[in-house]
Amino acid sequence: MNSPIHEQIESPIPSYQADAEFFEYSKAANPIGSKLISRIPYRTFPASLHQDGESRIVPLDLSEDLGCIGPATGPGLCANFIRLVAGDTLHLSPNATSQVLFVITGEGHLTYDQTTFNWSKGCFIALPATHTTKLKAASDCQFYYVHDEPLLRYLGVEQRVDRFVPTLYTGEEANAYLREAAADPRASDRSRISILLGNRNFPQTRTVTHVLWAMYGLVPAGAVQKPHRHQSIALDFIVDCPPGCYSLVGTQIDDAGNIVNPTRIDWNPGLAFVTPPGYWHAHFNESSQEAFLIPIQDAGLQTWLRALDIRFS
Repeated sequence: MNSPIHEQIESPIPSYQADAEFFEYSKAANPIGSKLISRIPYRTFPASLHQDGESRIVPLDLSEDLGCIGPATGPGLCANFIRLVAGDTLHLSPNATSQVLFVITGEGHLTYDQTTFNWSKGCFIALPATHTTKLKAASDCQFYYVHDEPLLRYLGVEQRVDRFVPTLYTGEEANAYLREAAADPRASDRSRISILLGNRNFPQTRTVTHVLWAMYGLVPAGAVQKPHRHQSIALDFIVDCPPGCYSLVGTQIDDAGNIVNPTRIDWNPGLAFVTPPGYWHAHFNESSQEAFLIPIQDAGLQTWLRALDIRFS
């Protein structure tokens, strides 16, 4: 039955009013809590997706769970594995503002517009996306690859201007800076032993691009990295680890700072997994060797919006 307000509106409704809706506040103020919009799911993606076979891009696609057009691993980001066989060429051309690649293994050559350089195992590469990127493999290669095409797809926009130039972070430099952080006498007092990749074009956010954030972290033998949370989704990749490494993830912590009823994610080299925004998470290394991980997030954008809300237990 129509309300008195609807009875006062003449029909037919003109096209420029047809999509207009009105909601009483309590029925629309919290779409996530009322399950109108889905939560980001836990999910793991094994190394077997990128270790063998022909050259290809493998999107880690959760678009069906997210209720969006895919491929997408989160509302604004898409994580991928890339396998590139020696001698092959692969082209990357997402409608995105930012792309970050980590070279899991192999070496080769990259071309973006007028920029060319070589990559090798352990390198990080940050790219804009107004031009197509060409990857040429000198040996069998594998990459972990994240871009923000789902964000632009949701906004209904196209990338038109590069905010930064292609940037190479060599594996040698990244490891040297990480070892320097680990050797600091105050390292054991910090919540993480890690380095963040930055770009001089983004001095306020101190992030690898204006949208993406990338960390290279080390979890020492026997260490526990205590719970923390933030409003950016984390797309985590395990570079290397021995058995006995895992993460605990959950929505709440108790008075002692421990995660309540956590989900456990056991690590394996080459594994990728999703940590939803706003969830507490902690990392554990119960082995006698070091472990290494790379989280990539949309924390550049969240920081710029003043909405990251990072907290530590």
